[in-house]
Amino acid sequence: MFDVLIFGGGVSGMSCALVLGSAYKKAFVQDKKIGIITHQKTSNLQEAIFYNAYGIPAGKLGSELLTESTENLQNLYPHIEQIENEKVMKISGEYPAFTVTTNRNSYHTKIIVVAIGYTNTFDIEGLNQYIEPHKKAIVEKQRIQLKNEDHKVAEGIYVVGTLAGWRSQLAIAAGSGAAVATDILTLWNNGISSQSHDSIKK
Repeated sequence: MFDVLIFGGGVSGMSCALVLGSAYKKAFVQDKKIGIITHQKTSNLQEAIFYNAYGIPAGKLGSELLTESTENLQNLYPHIEQIENEKVMKISGEYPAFTVTTNRNSYHTKIIVVAIGYTNTFDIEGLNQYIEPHKKAIVEKQRIQLKNEDHKVAEGIYVVGTLAGWRSQLAIAAGSGAAVATDILTLWNNGISSQSHDSIKK
């Protein structure tokens, strides 16, 4: 049983995983099992190059970021389980006992974070009922989002990045994933507002 399982290894999903991973020293996180299904084939980063993203060297390829992010997550926070080469097909159950079925396996988790892109090819049984037209994308592109309130789709289900209704910008997607990570940390901390910072003073 995962405490949280993230769908997608793009910007928002990896950002969420990194923040959750960095909180491992907190007492209320130490017993938590965190996983991420690092599906990246449809990520917009595959064709991206960056000149306007804070903290990223000019000319950095998105494809490089995809590879480096999974490596960094493994090196920094190896306690987070990375599940490769699987695609989510279906979710069932309800909080705190979801079953997630991929093209290869099935998993049990208390919380789900959906970090998949906003193309209209989205098709996960158990989530399709939440699909609506994207509110900030050009209509002709037929982008979608999942109905949500401050990233929360339903009890135990969060959505991040473009699928949450945000515009396709790296900094926005990263912030969306990080925001949900802090919401989950706050939930684990009995509702006391929580985040995870690193400091050279520590």
